[in-house]
Amino acid sequence: MTSRLPTRLDARFRACAQEGRAALVTFVTAGDPDLATSQAILAALPGAGADIIELGVPFTDPMADGPAIQAGGLRALKGGQTLAKTIAMVRAFRESDAATPVVLMGYYNPIYIYGVPRFLEDAKAAGVDGLIVVDLPPEEDGELCLPALAAGLDFIRLATPTTDDRRLPAVLTNTAGFVYYVSINGITGSAAPDPDAVAGAVARIKSHTGLPVAVGFGVRTPEQAAAIAAGADGVVVGSALVDAVRRSLDAEGHATAETVGAVTGLVASLAAAVRGVARQAAE
Repeated sequence: MTSRLPTRLDARFRACAQEGRAALVTFVTAGDPDLATSQAILAALPGAGADIIELGVPFTDPMADGPAIQAGGLRALKGGQTLAKTIAMVRAFRESDAATPVVLMGYYNPIYIYGVPRFLEDAKAAGVDGLIVVDLPPEEDGELCLPALAAGLDFIRLATPTTDDRRLPAVLTNTAGFVYYVSINGITGSAAPDPDAVAGAVARIKSHTGLPVAVGFGVRTPEQAAAIAAGADGVVVGSALVDAVRRSLDAEGHATAETVGAVTGLVASLAAAVRGVARQAAE
């Protein structure tokens, strides 16, 4: 893998490990339900307890996303959200937060249309730390992964319950920042993960890599987050936060005075649960 300098992701996972706990990784969709509200949510996430932020780039054909995130993406697209506006959101976020890692998560098509060299230059300049592009397998590393690494952006790969020991080395090659373990087979938010099975899978992955392993897909409640945190380096929550946005909207689908707080309130309860595992372990 291309040599790299220490990143915000490295620093944040190291800090959480020193505290004896998992990192809380929160996913929200850029532009959902509108650009201004989404920017306010993004700005408020670290204060609510998010250690790392995944910012979803809305796309018209989100094949890996469940109904909640699909609906959030459609709300964002209806409001005019674009990849350029998503990058601008990160740039604005960096005006007040230089420490919290931000990862863009989405699909290759918008990046391809934007232009890979231009995208990497703009994303890096805005303060993006890494990329999760769910429809680019290791066999296509030349398309984006290797250029991203050369530009100083971590390329984070997904491993799944069906990624066996023969496939895992290919998945881990050129992966940087962390490994995202998909805890269930299927789309986001479709089922609850089994903490014991997840812990075993994380241990297997970590026998192949020194990278942190964060677990997502299906983690919705503080109780589930705490259970997963006991056996992982990070816990990713997405669908539940996007659902919190939806439930806060008015009858016309517009943001209300409760929208930002609906998200940050859930993040605070998730953060307390994840940190609670560390406190119990230390006692």
